[in-house]
This record gives sequence, C-alpha cells and structure tokens, in this order.
Amino acid sequence: MEHVAGQPGPELRVALFTGNYNYIKDGVALTLNRLVAFLERRGIPVLVFAPVAAKPAFESVGELVPVPSFAIPTRSEYRIALGLPSKARQRLAAFRPTLFHIAVPDILGSQALSLAERWGVPAVASYHTRYDTYLRFYGLGLFEALGQAHMRRFYNRVRRVYPPSESMAEIIRREGQSRHVEIWARGVDSELFSPAKRDMAWRRGFGLGDGEVAIAFAGRLVKEKNTAVYARVMARLLASGLPVRPLLIGDGPEMAAMRAALPTGIFPGFLHGEELARAYASSDIFFFPSESETFGNVTLEAMASGLPAVNALSSGSNSLIAEGVTGFLVSARDEDGLAARLAQLAADAALRRRMGEAARTRALGYSWDAVLSGLLDSYRAVLREAREQGHGG
Repeated sequence: MEHVAGQPGPELRVALFTGNYNYIKDGVALTLNRLVAFLERRGIPVLVFAPVAAKPAFESVGELVPVPSFAIPTRSEYRIALGLPSKARQRLAAFRPTLFHIAVPDILGSQALSLAERWGVPAVASYHTRYDTYLRFYGLGLFEALGQAHMRRFYNRVRRVYPPSESMAEIIRREGQSRHVEIWARGVDSELFSPAKRDMAWRRGFGLGDGEVAIAFAGRLVKEKNTAVYARVMARLLASGLPVRPLLIGDGPEMAAMRAALPTGIFPGFLHGEELARAYASSDIFFFPSESETFGNVTLEAMASGLPAVNALSSGSNSLIAEGVTGFLVSARDEDGLAARLAQLAADAALRRRMGEAARTRALGYSWDAVLSGLLDSYRAVLREAREQGHGG
C-alpha cells in the first residue's frame, strides 16, 4: 500500500485511533462515539482502532478493531495501547482510509502517525486532555517536561490539531505544539439536560432536605480531577454550619476516600441519560475543581441544567464560564477562595437562580450538529490541501 489518498472510493474515509472507545464511559469516549455516529449518518465510512476490555462499559458505535493493550498497574481501569499489529494493519489497508484522526498521542497514536506519513495519508489530531499534567498526580511530575516535549513533536507533525476551546488553543500555540489549530468544541443535548428535570421527590429519596443546598460534582472519581480539593472544600463548608450537602455523581478509585472524607455526602454512582439529567437539575450548585479538562462536558451539562458553577481556573472552564455571570473561576490552589464563592452561592438563592438562568442561556449556544458539521468541513479542507500539494503527509 504505497499511496492510499489517491485511490478510488469515497472522498472521505476516516480511520480513528484512540486510547478508549468503549471500555470506560468517559467524556472522550462518548464524544468520539457521537462523532462516528454523525459521520456514518452522512454516509462517511469510519473504522475505529482502540484497546478493549473483557466487558465494555457501553455499546459503541461503528466498527471497532481491537488493538493489544495492558492495564496500567496503579490504575487498572485504564489501558495503554501497544500499537498496530499486522492483522490490524491489514484491516486498515483494506479499508483504504483517506484521513487518519488520532485522538491520543500514545504508542498507538504515534505508530498510526508514522504509518500515515509512510502511506501519504493526511493526519489530524484531536486534543482531549492535558495528559502531561496527569503525571504530577501520581508522583511522576519530574517526567512532565518529557511529556510536553513528546507532545510538541507529535502535534507538529499533523495537519490540524483540534482542541475544544480557545483557551486550550492558546496554550497549544504558546507551548509550540502546533501552529495549525482549529477549535472543535463540544455540544450538549439541551432538551435532555434542562432545569425542567428538577425533581424534589428524587432529592428527598436521598435524604436531601428541601432547604439544603446540593453541591454537585460529576465525573470519574480520580485524583487528576482534584477530588481531594472537592473533599477539603466541602468539609470546610460543612464545618461552618452551612446547610449544604455534597452530591458526587460518578465512581472511580477515589470513591472510598471520598466517602470517608464526606460521610454525609450523597453518592448515586454513575448515572446516564434521564437519570443523569435529573441529578444535575435536582442539584443547586456545580463544583468542579479539575484542572486537566480541555473543555469540560460535565460543566456544560450542568450549565444546560440551570446550575451556577464554581470551577477551577483551567483551559476548559475558562472558555465555558462567564466569570460573575454564570459562575465563578478560582485557582484550584486557592481553597479559601473556592469555599468563599460556594458559600456566597449557598447563602443567596436569588443569585443562584440568576446565574443558573444565565448558564442555561449560554449552554444553548452549543449545538452538537453545528460543532460536528464544523469538524467535517475541516476534514474536507485537509483533503483539499493534500490533493493540491500532491501528497497526503
């Protein structure tokens, strides 16, 4: 297979490479499944390469080609792909891709990029997570600079890098990772996630008093989401006597630690669809101290549900939250400041209502169809460029 891009067939045939497509139900996997469904509805063939687990977390969209992987020793729920074996490469060659989309700069992503260059197929990459920042949460901060150097080498070799927010795009440019940056934002189902889903009976079922202020967190309970910051700040608010209750929607390896730190907390576990929408809308404030998000799907879902948010300053939250209008942005290291903003909202129902309404209005501007159509337009522009230059890479 010398040069795939010019072979006959549909204009766009997408090979997608990712570190997780269905074995954990996280924001990256759900976003990529939504992308594949969108492309297939438009008649665009897609083939996905990713690690798999014995039991997938959900039924994924499209054709998935498993690749070898191993569980991370200290985080067995996550897997690291070991690359593309010969059988997977044969399936890829038979598919005749005209575009490689790489979601993670790991071993699989690096091998896919090298293969794209060898075959003359244009490659793009989406930017979902600050993977380099994860190292500091597991005592590996010394390797963060090496991680950043790898990311600069990787992303400078692709034709486009797609971060989900302008604030993340600025970081990519500033750190020299790429000059070819385009925003691929995220959308939200504003009919599913809506203030209309608020359910007082659901609250009472968890022992939430009508006068209590439920402060919600949503996502995987993992160190890199700054769960320890959430626990310490909430413990401080509880000790002050404010009528607040922690509400943690999700699960993960930090669950036991969170239960121990917040014995009065509510832990409904992972929720999906209508149950998740009801939990958001039945909360009163959203508190998300994570700094590793490049966008923050959960923040957008909470906003669509009519919640004011108190978030850590981060590349994702900075683009979503209008400071003082839809919520507040505070450094994750300023726990006094986080507690003060949460206390302000907890004590002022009118402020919560006003900010929640503004958050809902802002969230309505994020349509999945619009953002995915924009990405498809960019794919086609990349193909045109490759043809005009007479090669793919």
